[in-house]
Amino acid sequence: MQVIIAGGGIGGLTAALALHARGIRATVYEQADEIRELGVGINTLPQAIAELAELGLLPALDAVAIRTHELIYLTRNGQEVWREPRGLHAGHPVPQFSIHRGRLQAVIREAVLQRLGPDAIRTGCRLGHFVEDEGGVSAWFFDRTGRRTAQARGEVLVGADGIHSAVRAALVPNEGPPRWNGLMLWRGARDWPAFLDGASMVVAGGLSAKAVCYPIAAGETERSRLTNWAVIGRIGEPGTEPPRREDWSRPGRWEDLAPHVSGFRVGAVDLGALMRATEPFWEYPMCDRDPLAVWTRGRVTLLGDAAHPMYPVGSNGASQAILDARALADALAAAEHPRQGLRAYERARREATAAIVLANREGGPEGVIDAVEALAPDGFADVEAVMPFPEREAIVRGRAGAAALRR
Repeated sequence: MQVIIAGGGIGGLTAALALHARGIRATVYEQADEIRELGVGINTLPQAIAELAELGLLPALDAVAIRTHELIYLTRNGQEVWREPRGLHAGHPVPQFSIHRGRLQAVIREAVLQRLGPDAIRTGCRLGHFVEDEGGVSAWFFDRTGRRTAQARGEVLVGADGIHSAVRAALVPNEGPPRWNGLMLWRGARDWPAFLDGASMVVAGGLSAKAVCYPIAAGETERSRLTNWAVIGRIGEPGTEPPRREDWSRPGRWEDLAPHVSGFRVGAVDLGALMRATEPFWEYPMCDRDPLAVWTRGRVTLLGDAAHPMYPVGSNGASQAILDARALADALAAAEHPRQGLRAYERARREATAAIVLANREGGPEGVIDAVEALAPDGFADVEAVMPFPEREAIVRGRAGAAALRR
């Protein structure tokens, strides 16, 4: 079997590795002229790290990431709502990693090139057209000028080409643009003095006004870390057009961010000083799409953000793409026919990810902060009196994302 993968992000590259591990050939076609280390920090859940560890990537990840120790949820005013250990500290067999998105992608890309060969990733290849017939799928790729750069033939085409997926647009031609919820996300990272134990993640404030801070790599000194931050603020109304197209590499402006920074109190780190010292930083309108009723048509399917773009809360974005990749590889390896395999893959993943998309619209597990702030907008003396632990736990656990895949 030969699988054509449109998109060289985390999901597409992991799918190529997972397919190769099961004896299935794959070639990745990426529209960018080169795969660069874009983005800032992300968290990858133990469910996803377990899949990458099985692919032999744990040592390489350890060299460029931070093993997340704990997660702390605070109100905007800095009062603690929830605290829990993460990864190995929570009893998982593998860590949770806080990592630069580009470095995670680079680790997976290098493994693809080493194991599948230098021709396994083709850059400068934007999917322009594909045709399915009884024997397989043919796809044509073009560069930014419209010149044809590649033609591919395979048994399966996987659209791992992001929120603006060309494959999804072909499968669902009248869907329209992504949905914007009126929130803007600003993100940045820079070397900064370590806070708490140097491996903690802090989230302050609910969905409509939130600040996040956590280390993603070793720093320039023993007492510093490459520290990731993010701020979410409302700048528009839900359902309206975002001011700028969704693009992880769009630089942000301090004059836009500044009004949303004041008011956050996080005793462990001076967030305002960290943000003012970061140059450049990036902006991204918070967009998703409604869950689809089907991902697959014949020999063509979707994966990652192309299948289930979601708000970046709960550490689910990249993690769910990695879980998709494992499920796809398992399903194709076990199937008697590619179409059968793609249907099995969709059954394994579509409903689970749809639930996360909808939960993330309510704040994901971080919605517990919204719930407490709604009951005690002026703060509290005892969070237990505002919302007892079992009620807070029900929110956190109920929106925590899909469990590990069944083996």
